Amino acid sequence: MLRLVSWNVNGLRAVVGKGFVETFKALDADVMCLQETKLQAGQLDLEMEGYRSYWNYADKKGYSGTAIYTRVEPLAVHNGIGVDEHDHEGRVITMELPELYVVTCYTPNSQDGLRRLDYRMTWEEAFKAYLLELDKRKPVVVCGDLNVAHEEIDLKNPKSNRRNAGFTDEERAKMTELLSAGFIDTWRYFNPDVADVYSWWSYRFHAREKNAGWRIDYFLASERLAPQLAGAKIHTEVYGSDHCPVELVLNTD
Repeated sequence: MLRLVSWNVNGLRAVVGKGFVETFKALDADVMCLQETKLQAGQLDLEMEGYRSYWNYADKKGYSGTAIYTRVEPLAVHNGIGVDEHDHEGRVITMELPELYVVTCYTPNSQDGLRRLDYRMTWEEAFKAYLLELDKRKPVVVCGDLNVAHEEIDLKNPKSNRRNAGFTDEERAKMTELLSAGFIDTWRYFNPDVADVYSWWSYRFHAREKNAGWRIDYFLASERLAPQLAGAKIHTEVYGSDHCPVELVLNTD
């Protein structure tokens, strides 16, 4: 079995002071992917025993950023998607394993007033093209904060959020296109009709206490991995960030 966990930590230095190391050990992942680390090189020395780590930092300080901790030795690791327009915000790390690729991603938010929606659409096309090129070589697992609630069941208040970032028709359509291109939303694969399970809650309005959340953190997998999907979880019991970790277990026999 290969246990993969993904977590948008909303600032790794902050979450280290909120029990991150203990949570990391308890989750016991073979591969732990982090988004929104908000770090530059040298700002935090956080080695985890038995793991090697890989980092992608944004050019802009205190912004975005991704990381992978792995106790499975990779064949190769690289940052970005090979498109300069999209490779300055530390948003993607790809780790090649013998049997598959693991890609962790922090998708750009469309922002208040949808001021970055046009850029988001460009990003979505480029990221999909990148994943499909990888998928020609070997199966792909994509994880991270993809910044979209795909269907109405994936957020508490769909009607009032219809034109808000993360639930626009445009963003949802891009997720539909990606899945239709040959990927499985693994949590939904195991839980097709389960409502009221989310991975992000606003810090405002006591949203987490009320469970007024959104499911915007995902593990997607190439369709041909379906026979190896062994389980998926959303760790709503884990605090420390405005997101909680999500998990995928793959049977690698």
